[in-house]
Amino acid sequence: MSEERVGFFTDTSVCIGCKACEVACKEWNAIPEDGLSLTGMSYDNTQALGASTWRHVAFIEQPKPEGRTQLPLADGDVGDGDMRWLMSSDVCKHCTHAACLDVCPTGSLFRTEFGTVVVQEDICNGCGYCVPACPYGVIEQRPADGRAFKCTMCYDRLGVGQEPACAKACPTESIQFGPLDELRERAALRVDQLHEAGVTDARLYGHDPDDGVGGDGAFFLLLDEPEVYGLPPDPVVTTRDLPAMWKHAGAAAVSLLGGLALSFALTGRGRR
Repeated sequence: MSEERVGFFTDTSVCIGCKACEVACKEWNAIPEDGLSLTGMSYDNTQALGASTWRHVAFIEQPKPEGRTQLPLADGDVGDGDMRWLMSSDVCKHCTHAACLDVCPTGSLFRTEFGTVVVQEDICNGCGYCVPACPYGVIEQRPADGRAFKCTMCYDRLGVGQEPACAKACPTESIQFGPLDELRERAALRVDQLHEAGVTDARLYGHDPDDGVGGDGAFFLLLDEPEVYGLPPDPVVTTRDLPAMWKHAGAAAVSLLGGLALSFALTGRGRR
């Protein structure tokens, strides 16, 4: 029996960069550590999503934009200085039209009854087709055995009625979990609230069912352009053109076979 589709809404305007989501994800899913030394990229020691990083908290330092309203801190102060931090907890988007599902030859990747996309590590053969297929660059293979790994939205927890570990651990409710339709409504209200407060750059990313991936199961409220957060501005399912390509390939094959048949027929007549 299919359940209601669920997902994540990540409100970056209240993310404090505490990394509780990263830690909770690793602890619950028994994910190996992926580097404990600072990278030189602010407080970011993981840099990007990968096989051993299913939640990644980005710290983006940029000059404080002129003429833009700053979000206040907890004490009401907007802070001093010429720089600001944009913080965001990134995760697999659990696309509606997931190219990784289209290219997986073993059925290791499947869509669950909750509408999420999960990799079954015991079925993955390490072919790596899903890695370039993902328009977000989320999936990665572990060097030790070549198998692909990514966020499962804590499929085991969902099955017993619990929310994912990252959302449970988030102290500011930056990561919100629930029915996807309900989250979209909540996100739209939050954008309106920020616009009324003068934060005119607030926008949603990945929420639109009519976008190139049919809408994401994990979408975001951003305070700047998607590229600033390392997100593609207009993601498109990479297998979108496969049906047309197979159609053209089939037509070419039929034409080739027809040509060969005609050639043999003409050769036979010549011999007579």
